[in-house]
Amino acid sequence: MRPLRNPFIQSALAWVLAQWMQFCFATIRWTHENRSVAEEIWAKGGGVLCVFWHSRIGLAPASWPLDRAQPAKGLISLSADGEFIAKAVARQGFPAVRGSSANKDKADRAKGGSQALRDGLKQLKVGALAVTPDGPRGPARVMAEGLPLMAKLSGAPALFIGLSCKPAIRLNSWDSAVLPLPFGRGAIVWDRADYPQGAEMAHVVSEWTARLTAVEARADTITGLKS
Repeated sequence: MRPLRNPFIQSALAWVLAQWMQFCFATIRWTHENRSVAEEIWAKGGGVLCVFWHSRIGLAPASWPLDRAQPAKGLISLSADGEFIAKAVARQGFPAVRGSSANKDKADRAKGGSQALRDGLKQLKVGALAVTPDGPRGPARVMAEGLPLMAKLSGAPALFIGLSCKPAIRLNSWDSAVLPLPFGRGAIVWDRADYPQGAEMAHVVSEWTARLTAVEARADTITGLKS
């Protein structure tokens, strides 16, 4: 049996990971760029899509101040690994909306994606929804249509978030996931987009992919983290 399928092991490891991430976030020297974009969204409140590539999910809680920003939930896949991530993130104040629309050729994933879309739109009526548009299984930095579709249907803005830190642990995963190490340098870069009225979905996917990749690349340039 895979360890992450055991709920007791899941809970214990999720607690350890959450504590480690909070310690790292507190000791990292953060640089913020274009923060006024996020400040405006936090001050206004309401629905917003918080968007970052899947490889930076381990850094994401550092970008959302729970004492100032609207409440947020994370769109997490239905997999066993997704359950582990959901528990770790929930311990930091970000409960999960479970499901994924990435694997549309599989019936169970499609069903989960439909439910996630409904639950995600419901969350966007009151607060923030964190989305990794290349998750849960990639390809890395290839955006699925679920993100722009939710933006179009909800009218909520997309807040692109580039996250980086150095030194960092790079996992041997499909997305080369980044986990923080303490006492290093970190960067958070923001950009905002709204779904253009009447735009073709394919055009929006292409433009938003480039903008999300750009803020992540800028964050990596600030910290010196190599892709």
